[in-house]
Amino acid sequence: MTGGVTAGVRTYQMYVNGEQIGSESGKTFAIYDPSTEEVIARVPDANAEDVNRAVASAKAAFEDGPWTSTTAQERGRVLFRLADKIRQNTAMLAELEARNCGKPIVEAEFDINDTATCFEYYGGLATKILGFVNPVPDNAVSLTMKEPIGVAGQIIPWNYPLLMAAWKLAPALAAGCTCILKPAEQTPLTALEMASWFAEVGLPPGVVNVITGFGETCGSPLVKHPDVNKIAFTGSAAVGKIIVKEAADTVKRVTLELGGKSPNIFFADADFEAAIDGALFGVFINQGEVCSAGSRILVQKPIYKKFVDAMVEKSKNIKLGAPLDRDTKMGPVVSKEQYDRIRSYQEIGKKEAKLATGGGRAEKFAKGFYLEPTIFYDVDNSARISREEIFGPVATVIPFEDEKDAIQIANDSPYGLAAAVWTRDIFKAFRAVKSLRAGIVWVNHMQPTYVEAPWGGYKQSGFGRELGPWAVEEYLETKQVFINLNEQPIGWY
Repeated sequence: MTGGVTAGVRTYQMYVNGEQIGSESGKTFAIYDPSTEEVIARVPDANAEDVNRAVASAKAAFEDGPWTSTTAQERGRVLFRLADKIRQNTAMLAELEARNCGKPIVEAEFDINDTATCFEYYGGLATKILGFVNPVPDNAVSLTMKEPIGVAGQIIPWNYPLLMAAWKLAPALAAGCTCILKPAEQTPLTALEMASWFAEVGLPPGVVNVITGFGETCGSPLVKHPDVNKIAFTGSAAVGKIIVKEAADTVKRVTLELGGKSPNIFFADADFEAAIDGALFGVFINQGEVCSAGSRILVQKPIYKKFVDAMVEKSKNIKLGAPLDRDTKMGPVVSKEQYDRIRSYQEIGKKEAKLATGGGRAEKFAKGFYLEPTIFYDVDNSARISREEIFGPVATVIPFEDEKDAIQIANDSPYGLAAAVWTRDIFKAFRAVKSLRAGIVWVNHMQPTYVEAPWGGYKQSGFGRELGPWAVEEYLETKQVFINLNEQPIGWY
């Protein structure tokens, strides 16, 4: 464990250069349980000085430390050992994650297992980063080599705290990079727990540094730092645009996953019962705090009224409750700030569309940031609740006429992360897959995500890809090596 307990509130430290340390200023900030609104921990409040220290540690580890000479085989073994450590501590990590971000414990357990799987996948991939022999016309050999990009700054969201950390750390370490990880200020606890095992699993000091702080005072200095070679960010489009601008001065590599407003399209010939489950699961899993949430539910007119009625009826079975209750399907949203944001959209929606169910606070809870599953219908795609990412349990149901109409509505969005299509007609399904402007399209399902397959968006949902071999490429430079095979020197004479 990384902290001491004082009056029931845990005190954590950051992890820099192989040591657990506080901030240079000595300041800390509170971490809350969103189900009780109580403080459960305090963590260091890092600023630019702390960022400088972490970056210097990562740079030294990359340029002069043992990580430079560590083989791909050993990097892979380190990742396997870290995965084993995570699996051994699944129960503790899942409980901590549920308490810290409000998600149901059953979902948290899945997330922790997926975290371990992610490290295992990249542990295996570390030895499979390949170069290339380029055919050239001269008497020469041209080789393409892949080399680690260097120091990576990684900024993590609060909705899947440890899993998103793995999505970024695992491919970076497989590639041979060193990292500075900044968890979201709301949910840093599981990343700090994991950091306490880094030395034990064989990560040399400085290879991974974990710092805690706020975007303006910790994240921004990390993005701007001249010794950081790459930034990976998952979060809002508004912050992603700031990061691109701040990274431009040092021309560092940037990858962004910026969320979406994903269409979940239901044709009249879809399996009706499966479709209702898919609509509810697609938008209400993890309290709707999912970048790919199917929050725009497009329903063909012949089944529209029946569909809305069935959604409303079945949504009554979604149990809201304490995150550690194994029967809970929806917990509280992550913070007061997010609660207020979603409440404002619930009120906006009441002015823009018809309210089928929900639309407010879940009143049976005296404390905690609990919101009702909310469904609006007869929504115009130009409405704010249809165009802006709410990141909460708010669904907008939109009617459509035919296939052409569905695709037009679906693509009429600044975002393009994900989409889903429900139909029994395989030809219709594939026409939709080809027409939808999204980085992932599900057919007769929504939300399954596998480490083996690419993840990322079109348009304002960002650029670059995570997961699979695509993620490793984001942490590699490509170098050409030219070898002259002529016995006589090449020159002007």
